[in-house]
Amino acid sequence: MAPIDRRTLLTAAGAALAAPKLAFGQAAKGPPLQVFAHRVHKTVATGQSGDVTAPWTAETGIAVEWTTFDTGPLQERLFREASLSQTSVDVGFIVNTQAVPRTAELFEPLDDYMRNDPPEDVADIFPGLIDGMTVAGKLIAIPVRHASSGLHWNTEILAERGFPTPPATMEELVEVAKATTYRRADGTNCVGLCMPGVTYPNVIDIARAWDGDFITKDFKVVADEEGMLNAIRLLRGLFEAGAFPRNFSALTTEEVATWMQQGRAAMALQSMGRNRIFNDPQKSKFAGKIMTGAVPISQTLKDRYPVAPAKVEFWGLAIPKNSTRKDLAWSFIKAMLTKDATLKMALSGNGPVRASTYDDPGFRASVPYADAERDVLKVARVPMPAFDEAARAGDIFKEEAEAAVLGMKPPEQAMASVVERVRPLLPS
Repeated sequence: MAPIDRRTLLTAAGAALAAPKLAFGQAAKGPPLQVFAHRVHKTVATGQSGDVTAPWTAETGIAVEWTTFDTGPLQERLFREASLSQTSVDVGFIVNTQAVPRTAELFEPLDDYMRNDPPEDVADIFPGLIDGMTVAGKLIAIPVRHASSGLHWNTEILAERGFPTPPATMEELVEVAKATTYRRADGTNCVGLCMPGVTYPNVIDIARAWDGDFITKDFKVVADEEGMLNAIRLLRGLFEAGAFPRNFSALTTEEVATWMQQGRAAMALQSMGRNRIFNDPQKSKFAGKIMTGAVPISQTLKDRYPVAPAKVEFWGLAIPKNSTRKDLAWSFIKAMLTKDATLKMALSGNGPVRASTYDDPGFRASVPYADAERDVLKVARVPMPAFDEAARAGDIFKEEAEAAVLGMKPPEQAMASVVERVRPLLPS
């Protein structure tokens, strides 16, 4: 064995003394931040435009550990963790429809954080999104991703039927939908308008052309008023004309995409972000020919709204009330909400929650409907306020709306039934 000289011995001893310090220093920074999310949230946060959490990790020395689920399991698991006496989950993504009084009690109110240590330029965040995460006067989550409704149209099909531009009003949409219901030269049967069923969030997009609602922000059920009645009558009329799918009640979101990609539908009402899917060159016969814009307003309200105040739904970042690192979690939320992080996530496919993102040239180049989406977000609101019996109310609406569109009930009778059945479910 070779002899060990004094220098080698001293070097080894020094390394031995330094090693515990390094290990202690790393441990002192704490375990990874635990984030419960949908896989798409992780994808856009760490995607093609860069990891937006990296600067936060560099500053704090704490890694981010993502645990991802599908939407239903995510909410179920997050709520279960937040119901325990203590949880290791630091931050969770919550969808606005789940921000109801029963679940809001599980999360830390963020109002004091917003006052004392606000994110960058709060006024730049669309106010309707902040309002949608406020339950019983308390802000329980900060919006980070949205999906806003829009009108998609196939320019080739509309041109074939004599329409060089999309409908500018909801009344014109009816005219275009009927005219584009035909058999194309290649034998494809095309319907004028397509959407995944007549659930309340879908019908709301049409009702908002008349500023209509299902349930108002102050929990009044108004499905029997003219805005919603006009929407149901419109869908019934299109169904009778063959301009709305015969199997509308069974259509899924993905099937609507297929109909648009194959030219089986001329127009669709769906999230604006579906534009990329409709124009997917690997799947669509009309790649580059399906455009997206705002849901048109009724001719009767053009002096009040530039576009229909269609629905917006969104995800927010929340802190479980039983978590132990709330200040650290808030610092992470702030990092996710910077203008730079919002832009980078948007370039990776996220629906941006800041108005300024829509001015960025790179974003505008990748999102041809940027101006239309911003116009919608300025006036959009959630399809209905969150409350504990919202799911039951939605089921009732769907049942009665289907009966009306199919002609089993007059629209007036169906919506009067909605009011009668839903009113007892509302918060007092």
